[in-house]
Amino acid sequence: METINVNAASLCNYEVMLILQKLKDTTQKKHKREGYLATVTYETLHYLQDTECKNQTPESIGKFMNAMKKFKLTKTEKLMMVNTPPRTELEIQLIVQESEERLSEDDVREIIDIINNLFPPSKTS
Repeated sequence: METINVNAASLCNYEVMLILQKLKDTTQKKHKREGYLATVTYETLHYLQDTECKNQTPESIGKFMNAMKKFKLTKTEKLMMVNTPPRTELEIQLIVQESEERLSEDDVREIIDIINNLFPPSKTS
């Protein structure tokens, strides 16, 4: 795997998990991986499967991104919300820079409602 343009796109945890699962499946069929790559792939997949991305779908992520357009959030802020969906006002304040100036209380509540509808909390969270 080769990085052609490091600034082309940022991947959310769900996308990373899919890539690593595909990598794991294709390389196991061809030959056993050696060394650190196998360990990194295994450990990263193990970690991601214990996060909220395991219940996400491309459709739910797409719907979330469309719903967030009206809030004028940065790409990084939206990515952070996909990776670690905020469930409280405080969590939104930690993700969104200058949230008090950029978002009203109604906006914050609406974002939390959207997140809870599209990314329901896991039972283990």
